[in-house]
Amino acid sequence: MLKDSPKSHAFFERAQKVIPFGVNSSHRYWGENTPVIQRGEGAYVYDFDGKSYIDYRLGFGPVILGHAHPFVNQRVIAAIQNGVSFSATQEYEVRVAEHIIKMCPSVDMVRLDNSGSDATRHAIRLARGYTGRDLVLKFEGAYHGDYDYMLWTTPDSLKSRVGKRGEPIGHKTSQGVPDLVSQLLLIAVWNDREGIEKLLKEKGDSIAAIIVEPILANAGGLMPEPGFLQFLRNQCDIYGIVLIFDEVKTGFRIAPGGAGEYFGVQADLSAYAKAMGNGYPISAIGGKRDIMMTIAPGKVVHAGTYTGNVVVTAAADATLEYMQQQDVFGHLNHVGQQLMDGLDEILTRHQINHHIHGLPSLFGLTLSESNPKDWRDVVDTNLELSEQLLIELVNAGIMTDSDPQQTWYVCESHTSEDIAETLNRFETALRKALQK
Repeated sequence: MLKDSPKSHAFFERAQKVIPFGVNSSHRYWGENTPVIQRGEGAYVYDFDGKSYIDYRLGFGPVILGHAHPFVNQRVIAAIQNGVSFSATQEYEVRVAEHIIKMCPSVDMVRLDNSGSDATRHAIRLARGYTGRDLVLKFEGAYHGDYDYMLWTTPDSLKSRVGKRGEPIGHKTSQGVPDLVSQLLLIAVWNDREGIEKLLKEKGDSIAAIIVEPILANAGGLMPEPGFLQFLRNQCDIYGIVLIFDEVKTGFRIAPGGAGEYFGVQADLSAYAKAMGNGYPISAIGGKRDIMMTIAPGKVVHAGTYTGNVVVTAAADATLEYMQQQDVFGHLNHVGQQLMDGLDEILTRHQINHHIHGLPSLFGLTLSESNPKDWRDVVDTNLELSEQLLIELVNAGIMTDSDPQQTWYVCESHTSEDIAETLNRFETALRKALQK
């Protein structure tokens, strides 16, 4: 995207002189195609040359209402006139917690954090403190944050390094992560009930938590097979394991009450972030009262200087209030379904084997003959064509992610006209990608 944008190219060169690879998150680096953005408005972002992009990346999913949404920004502007950080409980913190409890069926109490990584990390600590156990089970292809406990068998892992499907092993995806951490982690294959039952029979009494993305958002948006999440709920009840839903991406995006509401399965703890603040950096842990009250003097520590600051809590207060006042999810489902159906029609007409996974507000696209069931299957799809297609889409002014395992997002600011234009550009990009 930079080769035809001289001002953006110059800005990226400037960034690389002072920031490693010119980005402040490893997943933002695309090599020579790394995007730089000057501003966003509604469903669009603009580079430093003024080129517009219809945005389906939406900051990795947080922008649920639209960039620079006036209802949210005006709440923040008014709130910060009275200060932003007090190291004491202020009104917006309580209002946000009240919104979450009202919207999410499994939440009795809430603690706020700053990022999705913070929320999942603290949820794991809380589960360990509550159970007195150390082991945690996660699933292949799931990304729960950039800390040592969870940087194992993520979407960036090599399939050749994760063992056999029936005997998965952890593959750390970053240098600097101690090998010893793997002794506290168990790995399971997504949707594999038989393998999970076998693992739990062996080690279930030593497991503090099972942490799961209800939709495997970083591996093509794979859905759980029918009954899979309820199966996990039942198994956790049998072995006294804390079930953690990582709702960093699904929370306040696929339904007002997130995956807990959509799938009708109640987790013991849930980690929320992204959409709850429309792009402002806020997250939360919510869960059952008896577990949450383990955050207590002499028990589990949860702390942070900037947790619950006025800026982000005012943003979340406005975002969650707006969701309860407006038909946000009806609109997301409408435009998202238009987009999914249109992509399906184009790919079918061009005789490209494909599958679309997920839900209208959060979905993934894989190019393959067979329908992937887990992360291993996603890795075996036509990633080369997928990557070329995504590059052509960005060149055509459609902002998606360069990683084909990532999902597409829609926001309330997307219109049916935006979707129609996107589909026109998608077909052009597809023809170009097939010619490469």
